[in-house]
Amino acid sequence: MLLNLFLLLVGYYILKTLREPLVLVSGGAELKAYAAAAQAFTLMGFVPLYSWAAARVSRLKLVVGLVAVFLLNLQLFAAGVVGGAPYIGFVFFVWVGIFSLASIAQFWSYANDLYTRESGERIFPLIAIGATAGSPVGAKLAQTLFDGGATPATLLQLASAILLVHGALYWVIDRRVGDRAAQPVGTVAARGPGGFRLLAGNPYLRWVAVILLLLNLVNTTGEYILGRVVVEAADKAAAAGGVSSSAYIGAFYGEYFFWVNIIAVALQAFLVSRIVRHAGTAGAVLMLPMVSLGAYAFIGAGAGFALMRWLKTAENATDYSVMNTGRQLLWLPTTREEKYQAKQAVDTFVVRSGDLVSAAVVFAGTAWLGLGVQGFAWLNVGLALLWLLASIPLLRSFRRLCADCP
Repeated sequence: MLLNLFLLLVGYYILKTLREPLVLVSGGAELKAYAAAAQAFTLMGFVPLYSWAAARVSRLKLVVGLVAVFLLNLQLFAAGVVGGAPYIGFVFFVWVGIFSLASIAQFWSYANDLYTRESGERIFPLIAIGATAGSPVGAKLAQTLFDGGATPATLLQLASAILLVHGALYWVIDRRVGDRAAQPVGTVAARGPGGFRLLAGNPYLRWVAVILLLLNLVNTTGEYILGRVVVEAADKAAAAGGVSSSAYIGAFYGEYFFWVNIIAVALQAFLVSRIVRHAGTAGAVLMLPMVSLGAYAFIGAGAGFALMRWLKTAENATDYSVMNTGRQLLWLPTTREEKYQAKQAVDTFVVRSGDLVSAAVVFAGTAWLGLGVQGFAWLNVGLALLWLLASIPLLRSFRRLCADCP
């Protein structure tokens, strides 16, 4: 299982790195922001479709079938890239968002179905090493290939080969388990509408939804800011000769994702447990908005490209480690029904709605207000302050509901 997750994350980060030059070269940072919004709409249809399939086919058919569909998609994208299909970068960006959500969520659903609670508590932390190790390996591999002149089609075929082994490992693992392999894997917890009703009827859960929407709004707008500056730097490098815009952007994002994940692993290993021990859940939840507030204040004050890159690295590394732990701790005082159904609604619809709002912000800021990089940065400063203020009633409610929680 560890190797399976490792391969999945290596393949995903190759594709995640590749999507940046494809979408930025074809349409700029604005198109990337709109593609993120399109993910929100697409996922609203994909999630219930996946739940429908899960209730009707066996576990092995579900997981291997989804991997097979994604492999077919990659071959179509490879043909589209070689043939110069219009809007290929936009479509690929949307697809990678669906692939990441579906494949990683499916892996953990499969693992939960495979192990008992007792064995899962013992084994899952070890399996998770595959994710933390696979992410920087995939990003570094993509960067190395871009630096060596590899084409997008080559990276797509490499990712396909890795995912083919990933899918085959599901079959190997399933052959080793018992009688449940032929049973449908759909559950009551996978039904979406119940989650929305639970979310609407619980003030605490509504505050959780608000801060996660603001988190994604700030982060996605920040990615637009970085993407806009990267495109400008790539155009200058291409004009100077010696490197194409696509190769420059691919190499940049490969190295960028590599260091984000390396720092996230270090934070997770050496800092997160200490933050929770000494500052509790509040410390874990408040750290990211404070980092974001400081980062965008520096950018708004005129930070250069090199500093901006490391400010965004710090923000994303904190998100993937400290905040990722904090957002899971927030579900401790909820019921089992809320943990499954309401959490699904928050982690899909609410989080992706942040992308949708960010796309509207980017459109309004560029088309109507004429905002530059610094203008968008100061807008994010205001949103980060709002995020901090929204965290106060959330954490008060958390403490009332969970007096014994960290």
